[in-house]
Order: sequence, then structure tokens, then C-alpha cells
Amino acid sequence: MTKTQTNARTGGQILVDQLVAQGVERVSCVPGESYLAALDAMHDSAIDVLVCRAEGGAAMMAEAYGKLTGRPGICFVTRGPGATNASHGVHIAMQDSTPMILFIGQVDTGMREREAFQEVDYKAVFGTMAKWVVEIDRPDRIPELVARAFRIAMQGRPGPVVISLPENMLTEVAAVADAPRVEPARSWPAPADIAGLGTMLAEARRPIVILGGSAWDAEACVAMARFAERFDLPVATSFRRAALFPADHPNYAGDLGIGPDARLKARVTGADLILLIGGRMSEMPSSSYTVLDVPVPRQRLVHVHPGAEELGRVYQPELAIQATPASFAAALEGLKPAGAPAWAGEAAKAHADYRDWTETPRELPGAFQYGQVIAWLRDRLPKDAIICNGAGNYAGWLHRHHRFHAFATQLAPTSGSMGYGVPAAVLAKRQHPERTVVAFAGDGCFLMNGQEFATAVQYGAAIIAIVIDNGQYGTIRMHQERDYPGRVVATQLQNPDFALYARAFGGHGERVERTEDFAPAFERAMASGKPAILHCLLDPRAQSHGKDFVPSEKVQA
Repeated sequence: MTKTQTNARTGGQILVDQLVAQGVERVSCVPGESYLAALDAMHDSAIDVLVCRAEGGAAMMAEAYGKLTGRPGICFVTRGPGATNASHGVHIAMQDSTPMILFIGQVDTGMREREAFQEVDYKAVFGTMAKWVVEIDRPDRIPELVARAFRIAMQGRPGPVVISLPENMLTEVAAVADAPRVEPARSWPAPADIAGLGTMLAEARRPIVILGGSAWDAEACVAMARFAERFDLPVATSFRRAALFPADHPNYAGDLGIGPDARLKARVTGADLILLIGGRMSEMPSSSYTVLDVPVPRQRLVHVHPGAEELGRVYQPELAIQATPASFAAALEGLKPAGAPAWAGEAAKAHADYRDWTETPRELPGAFQYGQVIAWLRDRLPKDAIICNGAGNYAGWLHRHHRFHAFATQLAPTSGSMGYGVPAAVLAKRQHPERTVVAFAGDGCFLMNGQEFATAVQYGAAIIAIVIDNGQYGTIRMHQERDYPGRVVATQLQNPDFALYARAFGGHGERVERTEDFAPAFERAMASGKPAILHCLLDPRAQSHGKDFVPSEKVQA
């Protein structure tokens, strides 16, 4: 029910009412005295409030919500160190093009510019990593600015918005109407654009489609599969966007991640037409900007993106189409091939290459064969299982050997931020309690936000965290051994018993040292009904890409 202007409320009450009006289901937070009035208003609302153990984890949960739903994830943190801790999630949301709103408590307006307790200039701090940063200094402007924030977070290229909330503003009273629920404006391709694409396809001999970015939905992914079938097109996905196209589809060519299959990379570099939809082909999927020439690719490029500022930002396309992936996929439904394509059979070859590349993991040093574990999970997990991970060498096996089948089943930061997997999994399980949610983390990655395992226990979010422990920052160590052999420094780690860590919080924990012990341990974790950690010991010589290195005597000891 819309409040009228005669209904006086505090700023905190007005703010929470706006979140309800925008359809917010849950918020993540770390409490702080700077926004107590807003916390108090949440007490009587239907919003599910998840209290977290650190602001970085809370912000990553909000970012994961944005990935899963397409609506902004909401996070509340306090001023100063609370805000700077939360910046990790804001940076992920920016580089991953995820809608998110971070609300930050701020000092009393009468104390600004004095460097009051924990005072921070949020426009200066977040100005380069958020789409918009604003401070609300009057409670009667809350509906206006919150509605605008939701629109900015979702429209064009989605991304994060940061809103500063002065403490006194939240306790002041105003009579103001609520803003209506915001639905983002969707940009659509012009009929001439679709016709132009049809002409370019008719002229092509070696086309390929690359899917990436955000602003997708399940229906758009299904429509894209139909388009690929009609034109017999090979379809690749961008780095950590594998869930945009089903891995078992005969047109799927694989993902352009770190260390991609050389055959897929050759297929892209040798294409005469690339249809890039939603993505930006930034550093990781482009193999450090080598797959396409900058600024003018040697391949004919059709770039579809919801943000006009991204079209021609790095690559100058022959055909630039400003459209959301969802609206573009819908417009493609009317596009039909004029005849048998010149590249008939290439999609099947690309899919066969993908199957060959991902099917059988190579043997690793040690008793725990991580690749075999991924292959077992690939066959064991339901197709709607949500797989989460942060960053680290351990992720290479997951991206190569796991197969995603459905939209919004992959939560992983394209920004390469560590510590993401556990908080993302907690949010995913809270959002979808009926689904299996698995978080992968390296030993370094896990301890960056492992405290959110306590949040999982507190809310009964029965995630399974698979911690791959090789006693080092594996990715950095791999590069260190390659570039500075024999000069190991700052990459070794001393780890706790992660199984005991899980049990200390009230969860289920097991230590896995051999491959054959993993499957029964995983089944026991599932049967426990508790949040669980499987502490898996990986030989430090095992690397996901590049040549295996022999660790120094110090590491072996």
C-alpha cells in the first residue's frame, strides 16, 4: 500500500519502505550505530536480514543476489572501515556488471568536513568503482533517490550504486509518498540491425557466437540456443559465464577463460564473423587482448551490449547494437537462414573439441586427484546445482571439467576477487534452499571470507564448501616459479584443520586426503543437512595450467 504525504515517518522507516516497494526480499549487513534507525525499521518489515561477520562477505552476498535475480542486491554497512571493507563487493559488481546497492551509514551532517569519527568522502572513495554515488541529506528525498538508484543499477550496463546515509537524516521525520517499483528500461535492436546481422551471416564462412556479460535471463538463454540451432552456429561463453549456454548442447564450443583450449582460441581468431553478445571481451576472455585486434578486429565484429558507452570502447565493431541480451535474443526469434549455411558441421566439430578438452582430467602428483573429483561431481550434481568459487589456481580444474547446464548456476567473479565463493554460496542457499549449493575455495581464498561459514550455520544454509589446500597461494606461486625459479617468497601458507573449523562452528567437517575418500565424504556432508566443509589436501606440485613445477625443499618439508 502506497503511503500518502500525510503519513509522517522517520528517514529509516521511509528507506525500508522504499526497499519493500522495490520488491527487496533480503539484505545482507554488518550492523553499525550509524544506521541504527534503518535497522530498527527492518525489525517490523518482511525483509530477510542476514547479519554477516565482515563487510566484504556481506557485499559479496549482495553481488551474488544481483547475479541470481537481475535485481539489485542490497547491502548495509557502517561508515569508515565498514565502507572500505565492503569495497571488495562493489569492485566485483562493477567489473562483473552486476546490479547492487550499497547503503553506508555516514556521520551527522552537522559534523561533515571535520574528519569526524570514521568520516569518509564516499564520492571520492567509490567514484571510480560505482555507477553512481550519492548522499541523501533530507528524508523527504529518500523515495526519489532510492528509485533512481534502482534504475541506474539495472539500466544500460548494470552495476553498483553507493548511497550514503547521514545518521541524523535517518532519525528526522518527513511526510512523503513512496516511489513506485522500478522496472529497468530495456534497449531493443532496430529492425535494420537484425536485417544487417542476417546479411552478414549470409556472407560468412566461419562465424562464431560469444556470450557474456549480464542482463540475461533463462528465457533469453533458451532463445539463444534456438538461434544457434537454426543457423548451426558454434557458441562459446566468456570467462566465468559458462551458465549462459548448456554444456550438453551440440552447438556449445566451450568457454574462453584463462588458458582456453587452443582449438577454441584458433576458432575465434580464425573466424570471419564474431557475434559478441552481452560481453566486453576484456583481458581474461581475450587472452590479454590478443584474440581480437585493438581497435579494429581483423574479424568482422557484431557487438551487442546494453551500454552505449561499451560499444566501440575497446573494439570498433562493424555493426554495433545497443540492446540488452534478453531483448536481442527475443528479436532473433524472427531471423531465419536463407539456406544451408556455408559452415555446416562446424558447430558439431567445435562441440566435439569441447568434449575432448573437458572429458578426462590429467593425472596430478599426489594421492588426491582433484580433476577426478570434479569429473565425479559433474556426474553426481543435479543440473540446477549452484556452483560458487572465488579466485585461485584451484578454479582452473572447475572451469575446465565441470559442465554447467542452466542459467544462474554459476556464481564466480570475473574480476578475479578472492574470498567470493563462501559468501556467494550462503546467499544462494538462502535464496534457493531446495537446491544443492557447492562452494569451491583454495586455502588462501577460503580464509579471506571463511568467517561467513558462521553465517551459514546461523541461518541453516546447508552449503558444502570444498577447500582445496595446497599450502600456498597457488596461482602466484606458479608464476613465481616460472619467472623467478628457486626464489620462493610470500606464497607459502600455514593452514588450520578446516574440518575442525567447520565442526567448531556447528557444521559438518571432514578431511579428505585420497581421491577414493571424496565421494563418501561428500555424500555424508549432503546427508548431514548442515553446512559442511570438505578439507581436501592437494599436492603443492599440482597446477591447473602451465607446466608443473617442483616445489622447493622448504615447501616439501
